[in-house]
Order: sequence, then C-alpha cells, then structure tokens
Amino acid sequence: MISRSHKYLLFISLAIFLQGEALAQISPGPLSKAHAELEGMSNCTQCHTLGSKVSNDKCLSCHKEIKSRLSANKGLHASPSYKSKDCFTCHSEHHGRNFEMIRFDKKTFDHNLTGYTLSGKHKVTDCRECHKKENVSESGLAKRPVTYLGLNQNCASCHEDSHQQTLGNKCQDCHNTDAFVPATLFRHEKTDFPLVGKHTEVSCVECHPKDTKNNQPFQKFADVSFVNCNSCHDDPHQRRVMNDCKQCHTESSFRNTHQMDHFSHQKTGFQLKGRHAKTDCFSCHVPDKQASSIFSDKNGVAQNDCIACHEDPHISKFGTQCVDCHNESSFKDINNLSSFNHSLTGFQLLGKHQFVDCRECHVADLTDPLPHQTCVSCHDDYHNGEFTKNGITPDCAQCHNEDGFETSLYSIEDHKKTKFPLDGAHLATPCFACHLEGEAWRFRIESARCTDCHENIHGETIPEKYFPDNNCTTCHQTSSWQESLFDHDVTKFKLLGKHQQVRCDECHLKKLASNERKFVDLSQNCHECHEDNHQGQFGNPEVLDCLRCHDMNSWLIDSFDHDQTRFKLDGKHALVSCEKCHFVNADAEKPYVVYKTGKIECIDCHL
Repeated sequence: MISRSHKYLLFISLAIFLQGEALAQISPGPLSKAHAELEGMSNCTQCHTLGSKVSNDKCLSCHKEIKSRLSANKGLHASPSYKSKDCFTCHSEHHGRNFEMIRFDKKTFDHNLTGYTLSGKHKVTDCRECHKKENVSESGLAKRPVTYLGLNQNCASCHEDSHQQTLGNKCQDCHNTDAFVPATLFRHEKTDFPLVGKHTEVSCVECHPKDTKNNQPFQKFADVSFVNCNSCHDDPHQRRVMNDCKQCHTESSFRNTHQMDHFSHQKTGFQLKGRHAKTDCFSCHVPDKQASSIFSDKNGVAQNDCIACHEDPHISKFGTQCVDCHNESSFKDINNLSSFNHSLTGFQLLGKHQFVDCRECHVADLTDPLPHQTCVSCHDDYHNGEFTKNGITPDCAQCHNEDGFETSLYSIEDHKKTKFPLDGAHLATPCFACHLEGEAWRFRIESARCTDCHENIHGETIPEKYFPDNNCTTCHQTSSWQESLFDHDVTKFKLLGKHQQVRCDECHLKKLASNERKFVDLSQNCHECHEDNHQGQFGNPEVLDCLRCHDMNSWLIDSFDHDQTRFKLDGKHALVSCEKCHFVNADAEKPYVVYKTGKIECIDCHL
C-alpha cells in the first residue's frame, strides 16, 4: 500500500513534469514589446481563456481607455466597421518583440470613423503634425511611445490662440479649416453691436486696435465698450447734456439732428409735467450756438426744486418742497392734506400714523399744539402696568413702532438680558408658545425649569445619580431634544468604536417589546443586539465572547490569527484566500460562511 504522503509527492512530481512539457509546446512565439511583461506560462490566462479564443473582455480589462470610449460610443473602435470585430483581427500577437501591433495605411485611412471629420487644411496635414505627445491631453496616454488617442477636438489644443483666451474656444463660429484669415464666418450683425450707417465704412482696426500682449501680436475684439457713443467719440457737449446721443443724432451723420423732435425731456432727470410740458424750451434755457454749453444752463436743477426758478411766497416757512401742497398744473391748485409734509411740524408721521385721519388727533384747530412726547400721551397701556418698575412705566417705543402694536421690536439680544436667555430650539419658538395664556399675554414668568413647560417622559425610570433633581440639561440641550449630552463612560458599558455612532434608541428602545425607553438593567452580551451570523458554529451566543475575533470598530476581521486554530497556515497555505477553504453554505435557510469545516488533512482538499 502507498501511504497518503507518498501519493501527494507523486502528484506534485507529475504536475511539474507536465508543466515543463507545456512550456515547450504551447506558446507560438515571443510577445511584442508592449506585452513583454506578460511573457511566461503563468501569465497566459491574463489574455487567453482556457479552451477558447482570446476574448475582447480580456483585452479591455487592461486597455481601459478603449473600453471607456466603447462605453461612450465614440472613437474608431465604436464605429460599425470595428465594433463587431475581435481585437485580434487587427492586433495580432506572438510575432516577436519588434512586431508593430498598431498598423494601418495612413493614406487610405478613413478618419471619419474616429468621429472627427478632416476638412480644409486638415485633409492635407501629415498625421504626425496632430498626433504627437504635446497634443495629448490625457497624461497617462502621453507617456506611451506611440498613441493615436487623447487628442482634444478644440482648435486651441493644437493651434495657438492668437486671441489669448479673450473670445472663448468656439473658433468655428468665425473661422473655417481652409484658412485662419480672413474670418469668413464672422458676422458683425450677430454681435451686440450691429454696424449701421457710417459705422459700416469704418476699418476694423479703428475700433479693434492692434497691440502687443504677452509679447505676442494681439488685436482686441472682446470687451470693446459701446455703452454710448462717447465710448469712442469725443463729447462736444462736455457731458453737460445727457449721454444718450441718439436722442438727437443718428449714425448717418453727427450733424444730422432731425431726431430733436423726438427728444425726451423725461430722461434728463427733470420730467415736464402740467404747465411745464407746454413751456417753450428757451423760456428756461438760454439760446446758445456753442455745442459745449447749449441746454446745459439748468443742469443740476432737481425735479422739485421749485425755488430755483420760482419765488417762494412762504419765505421757506414750510420748507422748499412745494410739491407737498402744490402741483405743476397751477400754483393755486392746492393738493389734499394727505400730501402735506407733517415732518415740518416736529412730529414725523410714520407707520400707521400716516393713515390716521387728521381730525383723529387735531380735534380743534389744525395748528393747535398736541402732546406727543410718549405713546401713552394718546394710547392706553395694554400691559396694565406689568412693566412698571419703581413707579415708572417704560415708553411703548422700546418694544413697538408705528407699524402697529402687534409687531414687537423686542429682540433675541434683549431676551438674553433676562433670567432666561434663548438659545437652541428656543430661538425658533414663537413668543405666544410661552407668553400667551388664553387671550392674555403674560411676560413675567418666574420659573425657568424644563419640566415647567415640557413633559418628563422618563418619569422615575432613570436613577437619581444620572438625573439629579430631574434636571433635563444633564443629557439634553436646547438645540435638539434628540441629541444627547450624556456621558456613557460613567456607566458600566463604555461606548467604543462603532457604538459611538449608534443612536440611543437602537439599544434603549428598539429591542424592547413595549414602546418605552429603558436605560438600566440592559444586558451587555453582543447577541442581545446583534444576530449570530455564524449560526452557532462557535457555541452558545448567550455566553459567546465575540470580541475574541471582532472589535467594536468594524465587524470585519482585519488580522485574524489562524495559528491559534487547529490548522496553522504556513508555506503556500498562507497565500491562499480565505474563500478557498471557507465556503458559503447557500443551502441553509439563511446562507452563512462555514468556518469550522473539519478538514485539516491534506487529502481532504488535495488529490
């Protein structure tokens, strides 16, 4: 009888003999330089599938740049002429180190298949003028000795941008591939400044000057100002007349002023209304033939600055705003009292005061003086002395304004000065939640304990040492009731690893039959919260110490010491992946990994 160990040595010898024979017969020839690193029997399956031809999937697993282009359905390999072919029909191997795997007739090659049609000068340009390393935009491809990939289709990727990035990168909007100059596709009428009148006769360089930028010849086409005529032309009026030249002039000739009939005085800052609209221009303006001074003698006169032209019969008693009482129709035509500027009286009308009828306050003569130093001079104290201190009642204006008593000016900063400063979620709590009782407001609240407003949902379930005097702030904060400040380290179960990220309810609520939280007398055994994924392979989970293999940072085992088991890993066994021996029992009601296989003899795994 041959022993088990002798059988194993015989098997190893036979395998070595057969491998030596295969090395001498299988390979049809040396690999090219590109694949030289794959030379050798152990690398065959990286390109070949045993029992089948070389598959495209094998090729694309290494040539990811081709795979990404196929996935995006672009480039030569995605064209109908190539997409259905096997890689080896064009790229053959095992013909020696100097064999060129990328070969094609450059003169007859159809560049349209790449997705980039050659036109104009591109048709007669040598391939090497474009396909060179400095034009390859992808750094990984640029390192290759030869590549036809990685070119950007933007003109500036191969050609120098004479506009120096001032006109964007859509060169094809103005130029074609026949010649860069002239820009035959450019149309000035499509710009924001179409050329009309005399502008059509002006040479381009008059508006687009040539200069030097970054030590290169440069002609400015972008950011040429044309907001108004004086962006390019001198202003003979020296800015004394408004800048809209088209109000009087046209592009046909500056001396053509037939537009004067359409001049809009409304745009000068002084609109003509009432009698002003019927007044002759030279009733206000002094005639002058000098372009630098005509119509500029009234510059700076405000719309309501009546006394600049008219005498003030009131001798400034009611200020200079005549429009408060008068209008342009007639000086004798008095406006309603609602337009009267009450600020001139010493009491400015603001908010709701603006809409109160004059007779509500001025019961007798409109000119009789009225007390107005404090709000209570006219209004009752709604708070009935609640804010009275030392016999002094503060003025309503400290918290309210003329927009109405419903609106309060009392701010968060003001509340911070009280015994109960607002923070956290209290900042978003409306005032009436605490201060409105029925229909009455109450602002002086003596108690500031949480349980005075909030229900104590814990009752007596938390020991006094963790919840002294029912003080909620021991665990909670005002920013969110769900966020806890409780220091778990003071308990018998310190939170370590992933336990620090678990919500409290995961342990203190979810695992309980009732819908009540429990914070004491909880088991610390892992199986109380975690399921035994090993299906009892390592003993009773109620007494099992999971920390023998796992830690609290991750359930996955990073460095299991196999030497502590009955089967120490040494030699080639140390390089075998765990899945080779520890398979998944898929037939179980809930599949699990079998760790206790019971196979520790060589014959159990090897023939």
